[in-house]
Amino acid sequence: MDKVELKQRTKKFSIDVIKFVEELPRKRSLDILSHQLLRSSTSIGANYRSACRGKSTADFINKIIIVEEEADESVYWLELMEESGLISSIIYLN
Repeated sequence: MDKVELKQRTKKFSIDVIKFVEELPRKRSLDILSHQLLRSSTSIGANYRSACRGKSTADFINKIIIVEEEADESVYWLELMEESGLISSIIYLN
């Protein structure tokens, strides 16, 4: 996979999460968790693009670590939603 494809995939992930969140029912706790999910998931693509513009290998590595952290955080918010029973495990992102 090249950087162009990964840029497209991270953007698609962000769009899928946006659509997913828009379909969620309105509940106080779910609103908070979905806001956190939106922030972390949309920053994956933005930070990957930034990493691609890194000034050095060290700069790229530092930025790609942020991408990894944001992806892990996104998984965390989804896990909280599912394990708390706020969403069903049968809901999948496309």
